[in-house]
Amino acid sequence: MSDALATVLPALASDKPGRPETVALRRALRKYVLMPEGMRPDPPADVAKALRWLEAASLDVKALSATKVIRPALDSLTLKLDGTKAAANTIKRKRAVVHHVLEYAVELEELDSNPLHRVKWKPPKTTEAVDPRVVVNPLQARELLSAVARVGERRIKRGRRLMAMFACMYFAALRPAEAVSLRLDNCHLPLKGWGRLTLDASRPEVNRRWTDSGDAHEVRGLKHRAANDVRVVPIPPELVKILRQHIAELGVAPDGRLFRSERDGVVASTAYTEVWQEARKLALSPAQVASPLAQRPYDLRHAAVSLWLNGGVSAPEVAKRAGHGVDVLLRVYAKCIDGQEEIVNQRI
Repeated sequence: MSDALATVLPALASDKPGRPETVALRRALRKYVLMPEGMRPDPPADVAKALRWLEAASLDVKALSATKVIRPALDSLTLKLDGTKAAANTIKRKRAVVHHVLEYAVELEELDSNPLHRVKWKPPKTTEAVDPRVVVNPLQARELLSAVARVGERRIKRGRRLMAMFACMYFAALRPAEAVSLRLDNCHLPLKGWGRLTLDASRPEVNRRWTDSGDAHEVRGLKHRAANDVRVVPIPPELVKILRQHIAELGVAPDGRLFRSERDGVVASTAYTEVWQEARKLALSPAQVASPLAQRPYDLRHAAVSLWLNGGVSAPEVAKRAGHGVDVLLRVYAKCIDGQEEIVNQRI
């Protein structure tokens, strides 16, 4: 929301002389004005000057009822700072924020109606579907996990600390924020057969300036679920073995977390992303490294869900294990259900 407002507010200003550069205005908004109350630092002289101009030039809310004012603001959402076209999903997200702000102005009776409803302006089409090119097959997934374990093996075992975490993303379709939050008491790891993960929390990573605790990772509930809800994910014997070996070799953090940094902290996204990129170079061919194949650790989750769907598991069961709604599951993973064409052709 902060990013969207920092983009649109400079466009909702008059042509008052002395206008600062757009980059300066957006920096002043993102890092000072739009910060949570009590966390706003004192602005330096150049930022204060930009803010004084913006306060003087900013249009009154009533002026936003004019479509000739709103259209340039919407157009500003379509461009990056360098003047090139922004991504379709970025434009859609920012437009949604502006829409909510104007709806709030209507609720407060500052505006009679939402002016966006009168502007014939449509954001570019977006797609939620997962690109099937990012999805690895089971052999590629295991080669990547093996490569992760070899990253930094001669020095600090960076990859060895994280291999089981990536395995959870692939074999159990965990989101990264759920994997870094996984604790020993969430795991049922029998000596034989299938095990079980009972997920009850996630630790999404954000800038420290936006958290109540001042930490980059705050414990939150599961995505799209009530605060105290849990998700039970059966895990195959292969993942059970990997987790048991991880615990035996590396132990757990003082608070019971399975995956931790060298100083027992929460694993940062920069750390596991660096390891993942090194592992891709070890496990994949140069052409595959240059391709979208498994570009991000999150693509392991995509591979897991795709594998379950391709294996014939019912959509409601896949949705339950992955923490999705059925409608979202089928919309997002529709293109990743491979191998169905021949069956459909035979039926036709």
